[in-house]
Amino acid sequence: MRLYARLSSCMALIALGACSVLPKAETPEIYRLPATPLPHAQAASANWSLRINTPQAERMIDSSRIAVMPQGDLVSVYKGARWSDTATTLLRNRLIDAFRDDGRAASVSSDDNGLPASYTLAGDLRAFQSEYQGNAPVVVIRYDARLVQNSGLRVVATRRFDITQPVGGTSVPQVVAAFGQASDALASQVVAWTMQQSLASPAAPAE
Repeated sequence: MRLYARLSSCMALIALGACSVLPKAETPEIYRLPATPLPHAQAASANWSLRINTPQAERMIDSSRIAVMPQGDLVSVYKGARWSDTATTLLRNRLIDAFRDDGRAASVSSDDNGLPASYTLAGDLRAFQSEYQGNAPVVVIRYDARLVQNSGLRVVATRRFDITQPVGGTSVPQVVAAFGQASDALASQVVAWTMQQSLASPAAPAE
């Protein structure tokens, strides 16, 4: 019994020692993408509907980690910080909100629900990170958009949107605020471009 007790005590001490050297689990701060609502358009509403697809992106971008490029082609992330969802989903939802704020499309949906739509806005998210230019970070968002007329699956137009937003400092909250400003600028440009293209290539209401 004494030998068994000694062995049990040794095993308990070993287990405690092992626990003490294990790294603590990360408890990151979770950030939403800041957004400022677009003004409601004064123009008449259109009779077409729009579905916005989640952009395609490489693995590093299609992530909840907040990416940073400190130098050259080196890609890293901000330690202890994450987005509330993947960058591609955050951008899709930001665009949906922007079109609903604008109010000219008869309805706006996402690829999650698969509702019928006159147009589909799809694209590739090529950049969604902060980059250092000298000693100062800037946020870069690069989105290659495709507007597709769903009747006949015809590509109406394509365009690359390239947004660069200086950051007011180097802290994570300041970087997140700059992401919000860059996303607002992108959303405004995408809405204006889409409405212009819809006038040039009118689509029938979705059935």
